[in-house]
Amino acid sequence: MDLQVRRVVTVVVCLLATLLLVAGCPKAPEDESSLGAGMPTRPTKPALTGEPIKVGAIFSVTGTAGAPLGTPEKETALMVEEMVNDSGGINGRPLKIIIEDDQSDNTQAATAAKKLIEADQVVAVVGPTLSGTTLAIVDTFEKAQVPLISCAASIKITQPVKKWVFSTAQPDVLAVARLMEYLKAKQIKSIAVLYDSNPFGKSGAEVLDKQAPENGIKIVAKETFESKDTDMTTQLTKAKAANPEAVICWGTNPGPAIVAKNMKQLKMSIPLFMSHGVANRKFIELAGDAAEGVVFPAGKLLVAETLPETDKQRQVLLDYSKAFQGKYGKSADTFGGHGWDALQLVIQALKQVGPDRAKLRDAIESTKDFVGISGVFNLSPTDHNGLTKDAFVMVTIKGGNWTLAEQ
Repeated sequence: MDLQVRRVVTVVVCLLATLLLVAGCPKAPEDESSLGAGMPTRPTKPALTGEPIKVGAIFSVTGTAGAPLGTPEKETALMVEEMVNDSGGINGRPLKIIIEDDQSDNTQAATAAKKLIEADQVVAVVGPTLSGTTLAIVDTFEKAQVPLISCAASIKITQPVKKWVFSTAQPDVLAVARLMEYLKAKQIKSIAVLYDSNPFGKSGAEVLDKQAPENGIKIVAKETFESKDTDMTTQLTKAKAANPEAVICWGTNPGPAIVAKNMKQLKMSIPLFMSHGVANRKFIELAGDAAEGVVFPAGKLLVAETLPETDKQRQVLLDYSKAFQGKYGKSADTFGGHGWDALQLVIQALKQVGPDRAKLRDAIESTKDFVGISGVFNLSPTDHNGLTKDAFVMVTIKGGNWTLAEQ
């Protein structure tokens, strides 16, 4: 082999050796930015800096009266915290939601409020879940000058207006107004009323007392029950004797479910109407087949998929439902929606004015056309709830599920 050939062979061998060496070396970690077009990239969380912005939450996570309502509110709050921080926080700062369980108890709610305001130094508080626990701490927030956005429904929370207190649940005065429209359309002129002795039930009964005669409807019997009562046969027997055309029960579970069961046992075939306090799956679970045919005013979340495309809330409701179902593997409900709305009002205001309590209060009060789960909110100095009766639809239970009631 002449010299020229040997040189060529040597070059080829070296090249082959180099290629084999490179092929055998472990690859360096691939930088995400080097991934080719069309290749999936791994999502990265935006960097959050600064001290967390602390928002308090008081929910009835335990306790007979409030747990079915407060649990989805807590779950929603945790989901919102994660979603906000995954998308950049509040103007680049992390959001920290400090959740307290008031155990459906007024004293525990007061203790939680004091802790959140004084020890945790939160900029605002969402909750409580119940009307009674909310009313028990309203004065605390007024004196401390800290915004409170309740998730409860008594009209007494926001009327008369308290400077630092708001609410996101549709109030009972609007629920009754929507129910009265329905009763008139069905030509029902006499009713028996059963109501829970708690603040939610009492407030609803007072509104019924006022609005029924205004709409030409007579209350022929009125009975009350305790939140922990396990049988309402006595009250219903008295109501039945008054020969009403329908029964209205105003309360939150488990009482309303017991009323539905007892009516069936007494073979009372007249219509049974409930308040929006039963607008969750728990009522259907507790009442069983006695829930069939019950009608009540409720927010649109329960029937979101049947809403027309033109409805302002439809997509918001579907997005919330999908997110909640995806995270927790169960359906979203109205009460979790109250928590969502309360937190969104605070977050929206924080992005505008930052974590200053006074400026935050002013920004919340100035909210216009906020499309939430409970309705479309337009707040003002004279209205700290901001909803109308259009936030309600009439819902009935058929086959263990919700559907729009026939008008």
